[in-house]
Amino acid sequence: MKYVLNVPDISCNHCKMRISKALDELGIKDYEVSVEEKKVIVETEDLDSVLKKLEEIDYPVESYQEA
Repeated sequence: MKYVLNVPDISCNHCKMRISKALDELGIKDYEVSVEEKKVIVETEDLDSVLKKLEEIDYPVESYQEA
């Protein structure tokens, strides 16, 4: 499934790189990080692990919806 995650703490390309690295570590290949919109669009079957990972690296997800 594809989800749109609202991550208000995204502010720059450094944030984007940290989030990308975290998603790569989870083995997720299909994602997009938007600094401008402060959103992460991700395709995953295990949303909980994505939410937990982002919180661990200090980018908590404020809300999300199915894309």
